[in-house]
Amino acid sequence: MCTADDADYVACINATGTADYAATPGNRGFQMLLRELGDGRSEVTTLSWQEPLDAIRSFAGEDIAFARYCPEDERFLLERLQYVEHHRVVSRSRSIG
Repeated sequence: MCTADDADYVACINATGTADYAATPGNRGFQMLLRELGDGRSEVTTLSWQEPLDAIRSFAGEDIAFARYCPEDERFLLERLQYVEHHRVVSRSRSIG
């Protein structure tokens, strides 16, 4: 996913998406990462920490492979992924934050 308006997109996520994530049962938090691409765009990566798998379904729907977007995303995102990846955390050093 990429945006050319990262400051406003981050503000939008902080105003709307944060509450959406936090209200999801099983959500352990999320992080949104930006990487400047050098051409006026930033790549957006969102990591969300959820357990159990049913918590992801309550947020994303039955087919958890399909990406879920908020209506506001269309205004900011230049491209959107159709699918998302799910991974298990199998080791960690400490809590971040």
